Parts: sequence; C-alpha cells; structure tokens
Amino acid sequence: MIYGGLFDPDVKKKRISELESEMNQPNFWDDKSHSEEVLSEINLLKSKIIDIEKLKKNIESNIEILNLIKDSNDTDMLDIIVNDIDTIKETLNNVELELLLNSPYDKSDCILEIHPGAGGTESCDWASMLYRMYLRWCEKNNKKIELLDYQDGDEAGIKSVSFIVHGLNSYGYLKNEKGVHRLIRISPFDSNKRRHTSFASVDITPLYNNQDIDIEIKDSDIRIDTFCASGHGGQGVNTTPSAVRITHFPSKIVVTCQNERSQIRNKETCMTVLKNKLYNLELEKREKELKSIKGENTEINFGSQIRTYTMCPYTLVKDHRTNTEEVNVDKVLDGDIDKFIYDNLKLGVK
Repeated sequence: MIYGGLFDPDVKKKRISELESEMNQPNFWDDKSHSEEVLSEINLLKSKIIDIEKLKKNIESNIEILNLIKDSNDTDMLDIIVNDIDTIKETLNNVELELLLNSPYDKSDCILEIHPGAGGTESCDWASMLYRMYLRWCEKNNKKIELLDYQDGDEAGIKSVSFIVHGLNSYGYLKNEKGVHRLIRISPFDSNKRRHTSFASVDITPLYNNQDIDIEIKDSDIRIDTFCASGHGGQGVNTTPSAVRITHFPSKIVVTCQNERSQIRNKETCMTVLKNKLYNLELEKREKELKSIKGENTEINFGSQIRTYTMCPYTLVKDHRTNTEEVNVDKVLDGDIDKFIYDNLKLGVK
C-alpha cells in the first residue's frame, strides 16, 4: 500500500529529525517555553506515525485475509473483518483530524470569548449554556481552562465570559466555532411558554507566543481600572479591588481579568491578553491571508448564525456551513461537538 500527502510518514520523520537536532544544541534548554513546544511537537509527530503505520498494517492484514477467503465460505472470518471496518473508520477519522491541523497557530492555546446578543435574559442564559458546552468539551479532551473574566447576567446567565484554553491544538480544534450561535426553544423565563430565538457570539483567537509579539503599549494609550471582582472566584474575591480592567484607547479594546486574587497577577494577564489582541490586529493589517485567524465582524442577530440549536418544535443542531446535523441537542450541549469540528476542518471552513 502506498500512502502520501497528509499521511506521508517520511515527511514527519524528517521533521522529527530536524527537531531532535535542535534539541542537541547546547542552549536548547535555556528557553523553557520553546523547549516544551519542541518536545510536544516531537511527541505528537511520533504518535501520528504510530497511528498511521498501525492503521496501514491493519488494512493490509484485512486485505490479505479477504484474498485468502474470497473463494471459501468462511463467514466467521468475514464477520471479523466487517466488524473491524468501523474501528478502522474511527481510527482513520481521528488520524485525519489530527493531520488537518496544519494551519498557522493551530497548535496554539486560544482565547475563547462568549457574548450574548439581542434578547436580554434569554440570550444571557444561552451564553451560559454555550459556556458550559465548551467547558464540557475541554474536560473530555483534557484541555485546561484559565478563566479570565466572568460577568453574571442581571437575572440569569452571563453578560460575558472569556477564558484561555490550554492544550496542544486548542486553537486548531476550536477556530471554526467562531461566529454567531442561535438557539430556538420554549423559554423557561416566559410564563406563557412561548417559543423564543436567542443569539450569542463566540470569538476565538490564538494565544501567540510572547516571543512572536513585538507590540509597544504606551502608558498614555491605556487606562487601568481596578475594582472588586464579581461572579465566580471563591471566598474573598469580592472584598478587595483585585480585578483589573485595561482600556486601550487607539484600538478601543477593553480587557478584564479577575481570575487571580492578586491585582498584580491580574494586571500581568490583562497586559498579555491585550498584547495578544493588538498583535492579532496587526497581523490582519499586514496579511490578508490571515483574516481567518480573526474573521469578519458580524452582527449577533438573524441571518448571521453559523449554527442553530433547535429544541422546539423538533430537536436538531445544524451547522449552516457544512450542513452537519445532530438530532440529540442535549448531547451536543454536553460538549459532544467533535462531529462539527471535524467536518469544518475537513471542508476547510474558516
């Protein structure tokens, strides 16, 4: 069997050799962050090679068996091969998914933000449901969460939430979740039990390596406010002005962090996120081909949604870019969004 392209292990072995040569340099361990990235890439490439070669061996073995039994009536062996097809398909999908993550910054951590659209309490509640969906997905995929800012809604749900998703390929997996998500359901806040449509926007930005960012922020261009944190944070979070908000006047970007109980740590995180956002804007200006990193701004209302979650009068989640569908809405809202992620990556949807 001949394979190549995305599945070509020789290309990956060459890359491993290059990285291992880099590891042998005397100053390799001086930069801990970079050395960890190199080690992670080596381990990932080696894992891909093992999966590809195991898959190849399994397929070739089944072909040999089929050739041996094609003139016989060995139904038992045929049943074994038929049952093995589903396993091969699942393995192939997983390998292909990993191989599709080859765009700039796909390996990076990412910043995920959720904002409710028009609709008041309904949209705030919908934003909190999306927040839970992504938290559940992160749990299932061994991604770590670093909460940056969480603002409770006036009556229910959330006004906004932002957090960092840590883990290899976090941006690659989640980048196509960016956009407007629509919910159709019988409102739990409507005493007349009428059907409501709610919107919330999801924004995904790669967390760039600090070494890549060369952004100067002048003191005169920003305002730093401190205040008592609200919402999630544990005991003592509301008693001291540890939360930090930085407003950058030229870009009108506002960054808030209230995760840490230390004002200094929150300020450092705010500055990191602000530099990240400014760097992202600079990339957009310089290179049109990198528009996919940030995407176009859209209004959070009818006609702009990338995915609709319908709970009444029928149950269906539909991605409007790939036409991928899932009738079990609860399953999706419990974090099972891999089908949507895979189909978007496969079709190259940005």
